[in-house]
Amino acid sequence: MPFANVNGTRLYYRLEGQPGKPVIVLAHSIGTDHGMWTPQVADLLPHFQILRFDTRGHGASDAPEGEYSVDLLARDVLALADQLNIRTLAFCGLSMGGAIGQWIGVHAPDRLTKLVLANSSPQFLPRSNWENRIKLVEQGGMAAIADLAMQRFFSAETLARNGPYAGSIKSVLLGTNPVGYLGCCAALRDFDFVRSISQIKMPTLVIAGDRDISTPWQGHGEILAGEIPGAQSLHLPAAHLSNLERPRSFSAALFGFLLPQFPGDTLQSGNLVRRSVLGDAHVDRAQSATTDFDRDFQELITRYAWGAIWSRPGLDARTRRLMVLIIMAALGRWEEFSMHVRAGLEHELEPCDLKEALLQLAIYAGVPAANTGFRLAAETTEQFATESKKRE
Repeated sequence: MPFANVNGTRLYYRLEGQPGKPVIVLAHSIGTDHGMWTPQVADLLPHFQILRFDTRGHGASDAPEGEYSVDLLARDVLALADQLNIRTLAFCGLSMGGAIGQWIGVHAPDRLTKLVLANSSPQFLPRSNWENRIKLVEQGGMAAIADLAMQRFFSAETLARNGPYAGSIKSVLLGTNPVGYLGCCAALRDFDFVRSISQIKMPTLVIAGDRDISTPWQGHGEILAGEIPGAQSLHLPAAHLSNLERPRSFSAALFGFLLPQFPGDTLQSGNLVRRSVLGDAHVDRAQSATTDFDRDFQELITRYAWGAIWSRPGLDARTRRLMVLIIMAALGRWEEFSMHVRAGLEHELEPCDLKEALLQLAIYAGVPAANTGFRLAAETTEQFATESKKRE
Protein backbone atom coordinates (compact mmCIF):
# COMPACT_ATOMS: atom_id res chain seq x y z
CA MET A 1 0.00 0.00 0.00
CA PRO A 2 1.30 3.52 -0.78
CA PHE A 3 2.39 5.29 2.41
CA ALA A 4 4.60 8.32 2.94
CA ASN A 5 6.30 9.41 6.14
CA VAL A 6 5.77 13.14 6.51
CA ASN A 7 6.36 15.30 9.56
CA GLY A 8 6.80 12.22 11.72
CA THR A 9 3.50 10.69 10.62
CA ARG A 10 2.68 7.97 8.11
CA LEU A 11 0.09 9.09 5.57
CA TYR A 12 -1.83 6.85 3.19
CA TYR A 13 -2.23 8.22 -0.32
CA ARG A 14 -3.35 7.25 -3.81
CA LEU A 15 -1.80 8.77 -6.92
CA GLU A 16 -3.77 7.78 -10.02
CA GLY A 17 -3.73 8.72 -13.66
CA GLN A 18 -1.31 9.25 -16.48
CA PRO A 19 2.02 10.87 -15.54
CA GLY A 20 2.48 14.18 -17.27
CA LYS A 21 -1.12 15.30 -16.95
CA PRO A 22 -1.92 18.23 -14.63
CA VAL A 23 -2.14 17.18 -10.98
CA ILE A 24 -5.20 17.82 -8.82
CA VAL A 25 -5.20 17.13 -5.08
CA LEU A 26 -8.52 16.18 -3.46
CA ALA A 27 -8.73 16.78 0.31
CA HIS A 28 -11.61 15.30 2.29
CA SER A 29 -13.87 16.45 5.11
CA ILE A 30 -13.43 15.63 8.78
CA GLY A 31 -14.83 12.20 9.61
CA THR A 32 -14.41 10.79 6.11
CA ASP A 33 -11.40 9.60 4.08
CA HIS A 34 -9.99 9.73 0.55
CA GLY A 35 -12.81 7.45 -0.67
CA MET A 36 -15.19 10.39 -0.38
CA TRP A 37 -13.98 11.49 -3.81
CA THR A 38 -14.76 8.25 -5.68
CA PRO A 39 -17.43 9.79 -7.97
CA GLN A 40 -15.10 12.62 -8.98
CA VAL A 41 -12.16 10.29 -9.66
CA ALA A 42 -14.07 8.50 -12.39
CA ASP A 43 -14.89 11.84 -14.01
CA LEU A 44 -11.51 13.53 -13.59
CA LEU A 45 -9.15 10.66 -14.38
CA PRO A 46 -9.10 11.13 -18.19
CA HIS A 47 -7.95 14.71 -17.71
CA PHE A 48 -5.79 14.80 -14.57
CA GLN A 49 -3.36 12.90 -12.42
CA ILE A 50 -5.23 12.67 -9.13
CA LEU A 51 -3.67 12.69 -5.67
CA ARG A 52 -5.93 11.65 -2.81
CA PHE A 53 -4.81 11.04 0.76
CA ASP A 54 -6.14 10.30 4.22
CA THR A 55 -5.57 13.34 6.43
CA ARG A 56 -3.66 12.47 9.59
CA GLY A 57 -6.06 10.96 12.09
CA HIS A 58 -8.26 9.50 9.36
CA GLY A 59 -8.53 6.36 7.26
CA ALA A 60 -5.32 4.37 6.96
CA SER A 61 -3.08 7.26 8.04
CA ASP A 62 -1.57 7.47 11.51
CA ALA A 63 -3.49 9.18 14.30
CA PRO A 64 -0.96 10.75 16.68
CA GLU A 65 -2.29 11.85 20.05
CA GLY A 66 -2.79 15.52 20.79
CA GLU A 67 -4.39 18.50 19.16
CA TYR A 68 -3.63 19.21 15.52
CA SER A 69 -3.64 22.48 13.61
CA VAL A 70 -4.59 23.36 10.05
CA ASP A 71 -1.01 24.59 9.68
CA LEU A 72 0.21 21.05 10.44
CA LEU A 73 -2.35 19.38 8.16
CA ALA A 74 -1.41 21.68 5.27
CA ARG A 75 2.30 21.08 5.78
CA ASP A 76 1.54 17.35 5.57
CA VAL A 77 0.07 17.90 2.10
CA LEU A 78 3.03 19.92 0.88
CA ALA A 79 5.49 17.36 2.26
CA LEU A 80 3.57 14.56 0.56
CA ALA A 81 3.64 16.46 -2.75
CA ASP A 82 7.36 17.00 -2.34
CA GLN A 83 7.99 13.28 -1.82
CA LEU A 84 6.04 12.56 -5.00
CA ASN A 85 7.97 15.23 -6.93
CA ILE A 86 4.84 17.28 -7.53
CA ARG A 87 5.75 20.93 -7.70
CA THR A 88 2.52 22.60 -8.81
CA LEU A 89 -1.04 21.40 -8.49
CA ALA A 90 -4.68 22.32 -8.50
CA PHE A 91 -6.28 21.83 -5.10
CA CYS A 92 -9.88 20.94 -4.27
CA GLY A 93 -10.80 20.67 -0.60
CA LEU A 94 -14.16 20.18 1.06
CA SER A 95 -14.82 21.49 4.59
CA MET A 96 -11.63 20.63 6.51
CA GLY A 97 -9.97 20.06 3.15
CA GLY A 98 -11.00 23.59 2.23
CA ALA A 99 -9.34 24.95 5.35
CA ILE A 100 -6.14 23.19 4.28
CA GLY A 101 -6.49 24.72 0.83
CA GLN A 102 -6.86 28.21 2.29
CA TRP A 103 -3.65 27.79 4.30
CA ILE A 104 -1.71 26.64 1.22
CA GLY A 105 -3.19 29.46 -0.84
CA VAL A 106 -1.87 32.01 1.65
CA HIS A 107 1.43 30.44 2.71
CA ALA A 108 2.53 28.51 -0.42
CA PRO A 109 0.81 30.27 -3.34
CA ASP A 110 3.54 29.24 -5.77
CA ARG A 111 2.45 25.62 -5.39
CA LEU A 112 -1.14 26.17 -6.57
CA THR A 113 -2.48 26.72 -10.08
CA LYS A 114 -6.14 26.89 -9.04
CA LEU A 115 -8.05 26.46 -5.79
CA VAL A 116 -11.51 25.00 -5.13
CA LEU A 117 -13.04 25.55 -1.67
CA ALA A 118 -16.20 23.49 -1.23
CA ASN A 119 -18.54 23.72 1.76
CA SER A 120 -15.83 25.41 3.74
CA SER A 121 -15.25 28.49 5.84
CA PRO A 122 -12.50 30.84 7.00
CA GLN A 123 -13.66 30.19 10.58
CA PHE A 124 -15.74 27.24 11.79
CA LEU A 125 -17.77 28.93 14.50
CA PRO A 126 -19.03 28.65 17.15
CA ARG A 127 -16.14 27.11 19.10
CA SER A 128 -18.66 25.65 21.56
CA ASN A 129 -19.87 23.23 18.86
CA TRP A 130 -16.40 21.72 18.67
CA GLU A 131 -16.00 21.61 22.44
CA ASN A 132 -19.30 19.76 22.75
CA ARG A 133 -18.35 17.35 19.97
CA ILE A 134 -14.98 16.67 21.60
CA LYS A 135 -16.67 15.83 24.91
CA LEU A 136 -19.16 13.49 23.23
CA VAL A 137 -16.41 11.54 21.44
CA GLU A 138 -14.23 11.41 24.55
CA GLN A 139 -17.13 9.90 26.48
CA GLY A 140 -18.81 7.69 23.90
CA GLY A 141 -16.51 7.23 20.93
CA MET A 142 -17.45 7.89 17.33
CA ALA A 143 -20.91 6.33 17.74
CA ALA A 144 -21.84 9.22 20.01
CA ILE A 145 -21.78 11.74 17.16
CA ALA A 146 -22.54 9.50 14.18
CA ASP A 147 -26.22 10.39 13.77
CA LEU A 148 -25.55 14.10 14.26
CA ALA A 149 -22.74 14.06 11.71
CA MET A 150 -24.83 12.20 9.14
CA GLN A 151 -27.63 14.75 9.47
CA ARG A 152 -25.08 17.43 8.65
CA PHE A 153 -23.33 15.50 5.88
CA PHE A 154 -26.53 14.73 3.95
CA SER A 155 -30.01 16.15 3.43
CA ALA A 156 -33.01 14.38 4.94
CA GLU A 157 -34.06 13.18 1.47
CA THR A 158 -30.72 11.53 0.83
CA LEU A 159 -30.72 9.80 4.21
CA ALA A 160 -34.29 8.59 3.63
CA ARG A 161 -33.23 6.97 0.35
CA ASN A 162 -30.42 5.18 2.18
CA GLY A 163 -28.20 5.38 -0.86
CA PRO A 164 -24.79 3.71 -1.11
CA TYR A 165 -22.78 6.89 -0.55
CA ALA A 166 -24.52 7.66 2.74
CA GLY A 167 -24.06 4.11 3.99
CA SER A 168 -20.39 4.11 3.05
CA ILE A 169 -19.71 7.44 4.71
CA LYS A 170 -21.34 6.30 7.95
CA SER A 171 -19.16 3.18 7.99
CA VAL A 172 -16.04 5.30 7.47
CA LEU A 173 -17.14 7.74 10.18
CA LEU A 174 -17.72 4.97 12.72
CA GLY A 175 -14.35 3.44 11.82
CA THR A 176 -12.42 6.70 12.23
CA ASN A 177 -9.87 6.66 15.04
CA PRO A 178 -11.34 8.83 17.85
CA VAL A 179 -7.88 10.12 18.73
CA GLY A 180 -7.31 11.41 15.22
CA TYR A 181 -10.83 12.77 14.96
CA LEU A 182 -10.37 14.77 18.17
CA GLY A 183 -7.08 16.11 16.90
CA CYS A 184 -8.78 17.43 13.76
CA CYS A 185 -11.71 18.83 15.77
CA ALA A 186 -9.18 20.97 17.63
CA ALA A 187 -7.66 22.10 14.34
CA LEU A 188 -11.01 23.31 13.01
CA ARG A 189 -12.02 24.81 16.36
CA ASP A 190 -8.90 27.00 16.35
CA PHE A 191 -8.85 27.84 12.63
CA ASP A 192 -9.26 31.56 11.93
CA PHE A 193 -8.38 32.84 8.47
CA VAL A 194 -10.91 35.67 8.24
CA ARG A 195 -8.14 38.28 8.06
CA SER A 196 -5.91 36.17 5.83
CA ILE A 197 -8.04 34.97 2.92
CA SER A 198 -7.72 38.25 1.00
CA GLN A 199 -4.08 37.22 0.46
CA ILE A 200 -5.18 34.33 -1.77
CA LYS A 201 -4.37 35.46 -5.32
CA MET A 202 -4.76 32.36 -7.52
CA PRO A 203 -8.06 31.67 -9.35
CA THR A 204 -10.51 30.34 -6.77
CA LEU A 205 -13.91 28.68 -6.97
CA VAL A 206 -16.15 28.61 -3.89
CA ILE A 207 -18.82 25.89 -3.88
CA ALA A 208 -21.68 26.09 -1.38
CA GLY A 209 -24.57 23.81 -0.55
CA ASP A 210 -27.97 25.46 -0.20
CA ARG A 211 -28.93 22.80 2.38
CA ASP A 212 -25.64 22.87 4.24
CA ILE A 213 -26.22 23.56 7.94
CA SER A 214 -22.55 23.06 8.86
CA THR A 215 -21.10 25.76 6.61
CA PRO A 216 -24.04 27.64 5.13
CA TRP A 217 -23.42 30.35 2.55
CA GLN A 218 -24.19 33.14 4.97
CA GLY A 219 -21.24 33.67 7.27
CA HIS A 220 -19.07 31.05 5.55
CA GLY A 221 -19.01 30.70 1.77
CA GLU A 222 -20.05 34.31 1.25
CA ILE A 223 -16.99 35.50 3.18
CA LEU A 224 -14.66 33.34 1.10
CA ALA A 225 -16.23 34.51 -2.16
CA GLY A 226 -16.30 38.15 -1.03
CA GLU A 227 -12.80 38.42 0.38
CA ILE A 228 -10.77 36.33 -2.08
CA PRO A 229 -10.02 38.63 -5.05
CA GLY A 230 -11.82 37.51 -8.20
CA ALA A 231 -13.28 34.37 -6.63
CA GLN A 232 -16.11 32.63 -8.47
CA SER A 233 -18.98 30.99 -6.59
CA LEU A 234 -21.45 28.21 -7.26
CA HIS A 235 -24.47 27.03 -5.26
CA LEU A 236 -25.60 23.41 -5.37
CA PRO A 237 -28.89 22.03 -3.95
CA ALA A 238 -26.98 19.89 -1.46
CA ALA A 239 -26.01 19.50 2.18
CA HIS A 240 -22.42 19.46 3.51
CA LEU A 241 -20.99 16.68 1.34
CA SER A 242 -22.08 18.36 -1.86
CA ASN A 243 -19.77 16.24 -4.00
CA LEU A 244 -21.75 13.14 -2.98
CA GLU A 245 -25.25 14.60 -3.03
CA ARG A 246 -24.70 16.19 -6.45
CA PRO A 247 -21.73 14.27 -7.85
CA ARG A 248 -22.26 15.06 -11.52
CA SER A 249 -22.93 18.74 -10.89
CA PHE A 250 -19.85 18.93 -8.67
CA SER A 251 -17.68 17.33 -11.37
CA ALA A 252 -19.17 19.64 -14.00
CA ALA A 253 -18.23 22.61 -11.82
CA LEU A 254 -14.65 21.35 -11.59
CA PHE A 255 -14.49 20.88 -15.36
CA GLY A 256 -15.84 24.36 -16.01
CA PHE A 257 -13.32 25.92 -13.63
CA LEU A 258 -10.23 23.80 -14.23
CA LEU A 259 -10.43 23.03 -17.96
CA PRO A 260 -10.68 25.42 -20.91
CA GLN A 261 -13.98 25.16 -22.77
CA PHE A 262 -12.27 24.53 -26.08
CA PRO A 263 -8.74 23.23 -25.45
CA GLY A 264 -6.27 24.44 -28.07
CA ASP A 265 -7.00 24.40 -31.79
CA THR A 266 -10.35 22.63 -32.18
CA LEU A 267 -9.42 21.42 -35.66
CA GLN A 268 -6.26 19.77 -34.38
CA SER A 269 -7.80 18.50 -31.16
CA GLY A 270 -10.90 17.38 -33.06
CA ASN A 271 -8.77 15.32 -35.41
CA LEU A 272 -7.09 13.63 -32.43
CA VAL A 273 -10.45 12.83 -30.83
CA ARG A 274 -11.86 11.59 -34.12
CA ARG A 275 -8.93 9.20 -34.46
CA SER A 276 -9.30 8.00 -30.88
CA VAL A 277 -13.00 7.25 -31.45
CA LEU A 278 -13.06 5.89 -35.01
CA GLY A 279 -9.49 4.65 -35.44
CA ASP A 280 -6.64 5.80 -37.65
CA ALA A 281 -7.58 3.57 -40.57
CA HIS A 282 -11.09 5.02 -40.89
CA VAL A 283 -9.92 8.63 -40.55
CA ASP A 284 -7.08 8.10 -43.04
CA ARG A 285 -9.57 6.71 -45.58
CA ALA A 286 -11.94 9.61 -45.03
CA GLN A 287 -9.22 12.21 -45.34
CA SER A 288 -7.71 10.63 -48.46
CA ALA A 289 -11.15 10.73 -50.08
CA THR A 290 -11.70 14.40 -49.23
CA THR A 291 -12.22 16.64 -52.25
CA ASP A 292 -12.38 20.39 -52.72
CA PHE A 293 -16.16 20.00 -52.79
CA ASP A 294 -16.50 18.48 -49.30
CA ARG A 295 -13.32 19.79 -47.61
CA ASP A 296 -15.17 22.53 -45.75
CA PHE A 297 -17.74 20.00 -44.53
CA GLN A 298 -14.99 17.70 -43.24
CA GLU A 299 -13.42 20.61 -41.35
CA LEU A 300 -16.83 21.57 -39.98
CA ILE A 301 -17.51 18.17 -38.41
CA THR A 302 -13.90 17.85 -37.22
CA ARG A 303 -14.02 21.21 -35.45
CA TYR A 304 -17.49 21.01 -33.96
CA ALA A 305 -18.55 17.36 -33.73
CA TRP A 306 -15.15 16.08 -32.60
CA GLY A 307 -13.28 19.16 -31.37
CA ALA A 308 -16.14 20.90 -29.55
CA ILE A 309 -18.69 18.22 -28.58
CA TRP A 310 -16.87 14.89 -28.32
CA SER A 311 -14.06 16.74 -26.50
CA ARG A 312 -16.33 17.99 -23.72
CA PRO A 313 -15.55 16.30 -20.39
CA GLY A 314 -19.12 16.02 -19.10
CA LEU A 315 -19.69 12.55 -20.60
CA ASP A 316 -17.12 9.79 -20.86
CA ALA A 317 -16.33 8.21 -24.23
CA ARG A 318 -18.23 4.99 -23.44
CA THR A 319 -21.44 6.89 -22.67
CA ARG A 320 -21.11 8.98 -25.82
CA ARG A 321 -20.59 5.85 -27.92
CA LEU A 322 -23.75 4.23 -26.56
CA MET A 323 -25.77 7.39 -27.12
CA VAL A 324 -24.58 7.60 -30.72
CA LEU A 325 -25.48 3.95 -31.35
CA ILE A 326 -29.00 4.37 -30.01
CA ILE A 327 -29.57 7.60 -31.96
CA MET A 328 -28.19 6.15 -35.21
CA ALA A 329 -30.38 3.07 -34.85
CA ALA A 330 -33.47 5.08 -33.95
CA LEU A 331 -32.97 7.23 -37.06
CA GLY A 332 -32.13 4.27 -39.27
CA ARG A 333 -28.64 5.51 -40.06
CA TRP A 334 -27.37 1.96 -40.42
CA GLU A 335 -24.07 2.67 -42.16
CA GLU A 336 -23.06 5.02 -39.37
CA PHE A 337 -24.44 2.54 -36.81
CA SER A 338 -22.26 -0.31 -38.05
CA MET A 339 -19.21 1.96 -38.23
CA HIS A 340 -19.68 3.04 -34.59
CA VAL A 341 -20.29 -0.55 -33.45
CA ARG A 342 -16.95 -1.55 -34.88
CA ALA A 343 -15.16 1.49 -33.50
CA GLY A 344 -16.70 0.88 -30.08
CA LEU A 345 -15.58 -2.75 -30.03
CA GLU A 346 -12.06 -1.62 -30.83
CA HIS A 347 -12.06 0.63 -27.77
CA GLU A 348 -14.42 0.93 -24.75
CA LEU A 349 -17.40 -1.24 -25.68
CA GLU A 350 -18.08 -4.95 -25.22
CA PRO A 351 -20.90 -7.05 -26.70
CA CYS A 352 -22.84 -6.83 -23.44
CA ASP A 353 -22.89 -3.02 -23.82
CA LEU A 354 -24.37 -3.34 -27.30
CA LYS A 355 -27.08 -5.65 -26.02
CA GLU A 356 -28.14 -3.28 -23.23
CA ALA A 357 -28.23 -0.31 -25.60
CA LEU A 358 -30.36 -2.19 -28.13
CA LEU A 359 -32.79 -3.42 -25.48
CA GLN A 360 -33.23 0.20 -24.38
CA LEU A 361 -33.75 1.11 -28.03
CA ALA A 362 -36.46 -1.56 -28.40
CA ILE A 363 -38.55 -0.01 -25.64
CA TYR A 364 -38.21 3.64 -26.61
CA ALA A 365 -37.70 3.57 -30.39
CA GLY A 366 -39.44 0.37 -31.45
CA VAL A 367 -38.81 -3.34 -31.98
CA PRO A 368 -38.16 -3.10 -35.77
CA ALA A 369 -35.24 -0.74 -35.21
CA ALA A 370 -33.87 -2.95 -32.47
CA ASN A 371 -34.29 -6.03 -34.67
CA THR A 372 -32.13 -4.52 -37.39
CA GLY A 373 -29.72 -3.20 -34.80
CA PHE A 374 -29.24 -6.62 -33.20
CA ARG A 375 -28.62 -8.19 -36.61
CA LEU A 376 -26.05 -5.64 -37.71
CA ALA A 377 -24.36 -5.57 -34.30
CA ALA A 378 -24.06 -9.38 -34.32
CA GLU A 379 -22.59 -9.37 -37.83
CA THR A 380 -20.09 -6.65 -36.97
CA THR A 381 -19.15 -8.32 -33.67
CA GLU A 382 -18.56 -11.67 -35.39
CA GLN A 383 -16.48 -10.04 -38.12
CA PHE A 384 -14.45 -8.12 -35.56
CA ALA A 385 -13.81 -11.28 -33.52
CA THR A 386 -12.67 -13.18 -36.62
CA GLU A 387 -10.27 -10.42 -37.60
CA SER A 388 -8.94 -10.20 -34.05
CA LYS A 389 -8.12 -13.94 -34.04
CA LYS A 390 -6.24 -13.60 -37.32
CA ARG A 391 -4.09 -10.85 -35.83
CA GLU A 392 -3.15 -12.97 -32.80
